[in-house]
Amino acid sequence: MVLKLEEGEKAKSSKAITLVKAIRDALAEEMRRDPRVVILGEDVGRRGGVFLATEGLIDEFGEERVIDTPLTENGIIGAAIGMALYGLRPVAEIQFIDFVYPGFDQIVNEAAKFRYRSGGQFSVPLVIRAPYGGGVGGGLYHSQSPEAYFIHTPGLKVIIPSTPSDAKGLLKSAIRDDDPVIFLEPKKIYMSIKEEVPDDPNFTIEIGKAKKVREGKDITIITYGYMVHVCLKSAELAQKEGISVEIIDLRTLLPFDKDAILESVSKTGRVIVVNEAPKICSFASEISAFISERAIEYLLAPIKRITGFDTPFPYAQQKFYMPNEYRILRAIKELMDWK
Repeated sequence: MVLKLEEGEKAKSSKAITLVKAIRDALAEEMRRDPRVVILGEDVGRRGGVFLATEGLIDEFGEERVIDTPLTENGIIGAAIGMALYGLRPVAEIQFIDFVYPGFDQIVNEAAKFRYRSGGQFSVPLVIRAPYGGGVGGGLYHSQSPEAYFIHTPGLKVIIPSTPSDAKGLLKSAIRDDDPVIFLEPKKIYMSIKEEVPDDPNFTIEIGKAKKVREGKDITIITYGYMVHVCLKSAELAQKEGISVEIIDLRTLLPFDKDAILESVSKTGRVIVVNEAPKICSFASEISAFISERAIEYLLAPIKRITGFDTPFPYAQQKFYMPNEYRILRAIKELMDWK
């Protein structure tokens, strides 16, 4: 699939690239711009990472800025926090977000709290990037969507792009940010889509701004990551039945764009929230609660959540576990028929 730049995103020049290439370009541009930017993680150097997101960077920037580490997530994140506190701007790669848990304490109890506990004297300009989500036959240890754990932690920012252009612009902004950022990359679309991406080292996208990827008047779908593309398929199916669907891609989950949500919901009055993660305590639940508190007077029907199931991610049954366009279409019809 090849996507086009949105109106207003034109640059001096652009090229059609994949999401993983957009990540690599963002890293290279920021390392050239700022000598404080360093990369560390398992196999990020000579190998270029599991998905080759850092391929070739060690040849340009050397082993002191592209650092192969031992297999220890606790050590990777702990070292990166120390680097950030002493003036560097580290980008730590976790091979799969499923492996982050040995370093979880370092993220939520250290990185997220340094600015607060020091009264603003210290900040942690750290990016932790990792592939997340299902759809690639990875089974239960390579397919998780644990974004809600990090969204629940004050002091962190959480970003999940859905296109190559967004991946590049948001990663560059994350690297320049003075606070720790969890940057999750939907591995399902690493190589499956291409998009015209600005070939401009000054290209960034503001953190905290959602994007309306489809205009509609009957129902709003709020989503992010790979699910954006699934929701677009469901919207096309609904259009054939005369239902106009608006789709909001959050892009930044913490902080999320409240104004964009309220503007869309007040127009359509019907809402579906879609994510891959299990339903209980998912980010879909938080968005639903936010809408219930702030926009209930506009609602014409209950809010629907279409999510993964409350089980470990299955290997053989992944296509039934992950939300698809037909599950979403069924929810669209149910809301349109609500009396």
